[in-house]
Amino acid sequence: MKPEDFRRWRKALGLNQKDAAKALGLKKRVIQYYEKGKRDGRAVEIPLSVALACYAIANGVHSYDASDLTTEA
Repeated sequence: MKPEDFRRWRKALGLNQKDAAKALGLKKRVIQYYEKGKRDGRAVEIPLSVALACYAIANGVHSYDASDLTTEA
């Protein structure tokens, strides 16, 4: 996920940086780094886990319970 995609996701959902941070379980400052793509002059990558969480939230998934999954050998 690119910084501009991250910002587009946040704005499309009508979230400010504080609310996006809360939804993702991150600090507001991290949201700012992701949107800039930099921290202290160094590139910042948006982790796959955050990109997938953005996708889930955009599709109405705000929590996940795997208790209904079965493990069969």
